[in-house]
Amino acid sequence: MIQVIYGKKGSGKTKRILDMANSMVEQQHGDVVFVDDDNRYMFDLRHEVRFVNAGEYGMRSADMFYGFLCGMLAQNFDMKVVFIDAFLKLTKTPIAEMGWFFERLDEYSKSHGIDFVLSISLDEADMPEFVKPYFI
Repeated sequence: MIQVIYGKKGSGKTKRILDMANSMVEQQHGDVVFVDDDNRYMFDLRHEVRFVNAGEYGMRSADMFYGFLCGMLAQNFDMKVVFIDAFLKLTKTPIAEMGWFFERLDEYSKSHGIDFVLSISLDEADMPEFVKPYFI
């Protein structure tokens, strides 16, 4: 399952995704991972949440980020939920060009039983139709 938290900058997306990650630790029988573009929220997460600073890996496209996610997931079969903050900063790709990404991520989610929660800094009016079914 993919879920998308959306809104303009300063609308509370990061607080919401942090709270979701922290509460998910008590609900899941597997690893909870939080991916961000820097370290600023590392200490806002419970110690059971695996924090990954993806900004350290020099990704320059959505293709690179998808490969990064697949490699991370292939390394640990116990991951059950992956939270991704600052999604557009990490992919460095306009959301309108990301249809393929959401299709692949949805397929991966279904075939491997992993949930993804993404935060996207855009207003609903600026969001392509292919993202809207994932809104929470």
